Amino acid sequence: MTTATTVKLTAKGAATRTRIVAAAADLVLTRGVGGTSLDDVRAGTLTSKSQLFHYFPGGKRELVLAIAALQADRVLAAQQPYLETLDTWAAWDGWRDALLAHYAAQSHRGCPIGTLVSELTGTDATAAAEVAAHMDRWRAHLAAGLHRMHERGLLRPDADPDRLALGVFACVQGGLLLNQAAQSIEPLAAALDAALAALHAAAGRDPGDRPRR
Repeated sequence: MTTATTVKLTAKGAATRTRIVAAAADLVLTRGVGGTSLDDVRAGTLTSKSQLFHYFPGGKRELVLAIAALQADRVLAAQQPYLETLDTWAAWDGWRDALLAHYAAQSHRGCPIGTLVSELTGTDATAAAEVAAHMDRWRAHLAAGLHRMHERGLLRPDADPDRLALGVFACVQGGLLLNQAAQSIEPLAAALDAALAALHAAAGRDPGDRPRR
């Protein structure tokens, strides 16, 4: 079956597709996947039905996967340049601040990728797994930095970088979930501080010895 990934688009066509995905992402954040129809997307983007299926021949499912990719790119970009260099304590502190700044600026304070996974799990397990892969990619960046720290002796020999990364990522996702309930960035701030304290403990350092930001 022909998919958008095999359709060659002009620069103008690619820009139109990007515009549709961005507008649809906002709708889905507000209404959820189940509450957002293709007619809603057409109305919100002033796009005809033929146009919509030209850019997304796979229909709503393909559009949702494109939204997930967009949201993943946004959140990963917001964590740069720290996400690529999480092998120093200063980089981890910078990463914390960048992540907080990103979500503090969002009207929807939860994780859009995690929200998509949760909603799709009960209706389209295959699509949910594809979206979850973006979360795995995010976590892999955390693990890569911790592996480098471990190799450089900045973590105790018995520390498990992968498990530490999973713990940090769980703190991020839990904080974002509580953000939505509290309509505040404070749960994420507390979760990140707890995660970084755990990393310092894995280094054999007193978290109180962390340099002031």
